[in-house]
Amino acid sequence: MAAIDPGPPPSDIITSNDKLDLSGYKERLYDLTAEEFYGLDESDLDKVFRLPTTTFIGGSESTLPLREIIQRLEMAYCQSIGVEFMFINDLEQCQWIRQKFERPGIMQFTLEEKRTLLARMVRSTRFEEFLQRKWSSEKRFGLEGCESLIPALKTIIDKSSMNGVESIIMGMPHRGRLNVLANVIRKELDQIFCQFDSKLEAADEGSGDVKYHLGMWHRRINRVTDRNITLSLMANPSHLEAVDPVVQGKTKAEQFYCGDTEGNRVMSILLHGDAAFAGQGVVYETFHLSDLPSYTTHGTIHVVVNNQIGFTTDPRVARSSSYPTDVAKVVNAPIFHVNADDPEAVMYVCNVAAEWRATFHKDVVVDLVCYRRNGHNEMDEPMFTQPLMYKQIKKQKGVLQKYAEKLIAEGAVTRQEYEEEIAKYDKICEEAHARSKDEKILHIKHWLDSPWPGFFNMDGQPKSMTSPSTGLTEEELGHIGHIASSVPVEDFTIHGGLSRILKGRAAMVGQRVCDWALGEYMAFGSLLKEGTHIRLSGQDVERGTFSHRHHVLHDQNVDKRICIPMNHIAPNQAPYTVCNSSLSEYGVLGFELGFAMASPNALVLWEAQFGDFHNTAQCIIDQFICPGQAKWVRQNGIVLLLPHGMEGMGPEHSSARPERFLQMCNEDPDAYPKFSAEEFAVRQLYDCNWIIVNCSTPANYFHVLRRQILQPFRKPLIVFTPKSLLRHPDAKSSFDDMLPGTHFQRLIPDSGPVCEKPDGVKRIVFCTGKVYYELTRERKNRGMDNTVAIARIEQLSPFPFDQVKVETGRYPNADLVWCQEEHKNQGYYDYVKPRLRTTVDRTRPVWYAGRGPAAAPATGNKAAHLVELQRFLDTAFNLDAFTGQS
Repeated sequence: MAAIDPGPPPSDIITSNDKLDLSGYKERLYDLTAEEFYGLDESDLDKVFRLPTTTFIGGSESTLPLREIIQRLEMAYCQSIGVEFMFINDLEQCQWIRQKFERPGIMQFTLEEKRTLLARMVRSTRFEEFLQRKWSSEKRFGLEGCESLIPALKTIIDKSSMNGVESIIMGMPHRGRLNVLANVIRKELDQIFCQFDSKLEAADEGSGDVKYHLGMWHRRINRVTDRNITLSLMANPSHLEAVDPVVQGKTKAEQFYCGDTEGNRVMSILLHGDAAFAGQGVVYETFHLSDLPSYTTHGTIHVVVNNQIGFTTDPRVARSSSYPTDVAKVVNAPIFHVNADDPEAVMYVCNVAAEWRATFHKDVVVDLVCYRRNGHNEMDEPMFTQPLMYKQIKKQKGVLQKYAEKLIAEGAVTRQEYEEEIAKYDKICEEAHARSKDEKILHIKHWLDSPWPGFFNMDGQPKSMTSPSTGLTEEELGHIGHIASSVPVEDFTIHGGLSRILKGRAAMVGQRVCDWALGEYMAFGSLLKEGTHIRLSGQDVERGTFSHRHHVLHDQNVDKRICIPMNHIAPNQAPYTVCNSSLSEYGVLGFELGFAMASPNALVLWEAQFGDFHNTAQCIIDQFICPGQAKWVRQNGIVLLLPHGMEGMGPEHSSARPERFLQMCNEDPDAYPKFSAEEFAVRQLYDCNWIIVNCSTPANYFHVLRRQILQPFRKPLIVFTPKSLLRHPDAKSSFDDMLPGTHFQRLIPDSGPVCEKPDGVKRIVFCTGKVYYELTRERKNRGMDNTVAIARIEQLSPFPFDQVKVETGRYPNADLVWCQEEHKNQGYYDYVKPRLRTTVDRTRPVWYAGRGPAAAPATGNKAAHLVELQRFLDTAFNLDAFTGQS
């Protein structure tokens, strides 16, 4: 017998604990027998039927009268719980769910369980009431109307701990966050209360964030199971659901580092609001990572706080689906709708959800159908837009009061015991409030969600402020080069075209040079050999968008047989993970950011198919990567590889929008940094919010990747990677540039004929990236090798003021030109110009050679592209181009 599916909710509904009227058989029987579908009528109610083997409503009985069948189904599916599972195309899973909800007498709780549940409800409710009393005019996004969320989460944690889970990573929006921090994570109450003090001084470092965005990490004993459990609540921005993939990435990383290949020890819990769960596309992107081999966390428990409203918006205009949770059906996740005003039903459903995850390692959704007693925040007036709903809410008795009255009536607790429980928690809050007044400074480090034990000093500072050489020995380069150009597995047939590529690599190794792909191979291989795990993720990264990488070899005769040579470099090397992602940027970049949070000792890279496509992940870049350390004192060494370059491929395959990344750098363009020469470079790196490079040689790319791990702190690294340079005959590096003692070059000076007579140089052209090769070709064609110097700024941020100063001083009679292939209102010009001016104390103007301003990043016409290119090259080498200009 199929489950009776609850119908779509009305637009203004409030949860109620009233049981359904079980006397209304006649009406429901008519629904069952409409148009004689089953051929039954009222006289059949007492007829005895044999139960099918697919149902569990009979318990030990195999036959029941129709009246009893209907009643038992009503009790299973039409009380406080509605179950959606019939869409799951797995009979075993469906039967497992039926058994959990259809067996008679399942909703039985011991006296101890009821008293624990009441105590948790008291803490959840009185915490919000305490905050409301003390800070009635402060925003706190309280949990009123869904107080049963706290026992719900604690039940999931208890059951999961019982099943062997040792670490839980959580992500949630702002509603109820302080309550979760206090009563689930168990953050010290005085640390929470002091956040409300307007006299609290600014953070010890960084710019900080509002209290309902902060995260927390805590290891404690679970009182129910008496086992250690680590709870981590991730810090997140106001952008709802943005934290979902970040949580999943961190969960995957923790599973990876502890060898938890099935998710038995580490798991994630994601909390959602009803409007965001239905409305935000990243929810869908995250669900679609749930069963992919390199992204699965082996089941996430999703808890939806279903207020039945989004800020001021009714469900009827907020979604097209019947329920806010319908998105979960795409991955066959069962959905348990439960009345949040029935704490015992909530507790039962959460137990089942935790058991489901432990049994099947698949996602599951708990939909807490509740309400929001206040407006969107405590200052908001909801009666403007939902007058009838809020009239009903004002009449609604609180869930704690309802449940306490139920238990008192049952004799499970006395009124005195209930009042003593309230008084006990109120006293705890008052004492914590008194202690909180002693706090004078807000320490953001107390709110760290991803500590890295052993990486920093005890005071949180780097253990050194030096960056060692990133070079390798000749022997190491040769060994890694050999691996890169061979197939280390026997009887493995590769594609003929790939054989030619590997032979080409072997020839380069013999000549002691490397191209872009081989330079990357050298960096990755050496770090793996040194014990650093590397994870490269993104669309088509295994082969590479431009067919240059080939890190995964495919046997041409055996389906799904692959070889990853990078995992054959040394016996005790770290593992290399390279994985093609789903066609998602927002979700996957968030995931990799989370993975990089878990440990500083891994190189985690996300590569965009083309740099242009990173903007669909703009939220992760703007809210997490760029300001993450400033907001949450949380360093992160993630690397973004963004293919970039004007090559006539049109407006969507040309620009990684460097101007946007540069505009978000925290460096002052008008102030020359006051650091000593010895520590200038490393101090700049330590102070910046991220590092932005556009390398023009494979050796420099090799060095910057190795520096990312060898430097004593972690910063995000943005690399504008080439396309045409991947196979450019001049874009090769000698092994000499990669030997011990060599480093990443922030600026590559001109080493040609201009060095012989610097006083005779008329112009120094500064540039970055691929345009360098076009400039050198044009200079050679014009015979101007002695009069025009070309310097490459490889590291754009932090800006190499010191090295630019040396270059400008070397050519005292030269005018200064910034040349770029991007349009004037894009690219690097607006960022570089004031910094160049600062470097020369504003004594010389900085001229511009490049494309003019434009709305689109590039033309779609190849001929127009070439005309534009020649025009700015003419400007760059016309020594009279700026005569008479001021």
